[in-house]
Amino acid sequence: MTREEEISFKIISNVGTATSCYVEAMRLAKEGKIDEARASVEEGGKTFVEGHKAHMELLTQECAGNPVNLGLLLVHAEDQLNKAEILEIVANEFIDLCAKTSK
Repeated sequence: MTREEEISFKIISNVGTATSCYVEAMRLAKEGKIDEARASVEEGGKTFVEGHKAHMELLTQECAGNPVNLGLLLVHAEDQLNKAEILEIVANEFIDLCAKTSK
């Protein structure tokens, strides 16, 4: 397995966990469990950061003049990273909305 593949799997694993936390946060918010929902987003944020750090390794490598093999696996990893980032924003907005309407 290449270094790029290992890092791609690290990205996918971490942001996949983050995505699950964000979806769980929205489910909790629907149930009126706002504090638990915010905690789930925070937990997801921690694993998202690990995925983002792995992605930065590849960007740093590329900027240093060491080309990164842009295979389908890395493209998928970046797609998952972007999805998780957007989902975090949506989850936070959804939680805020649920908090306001439950008062």
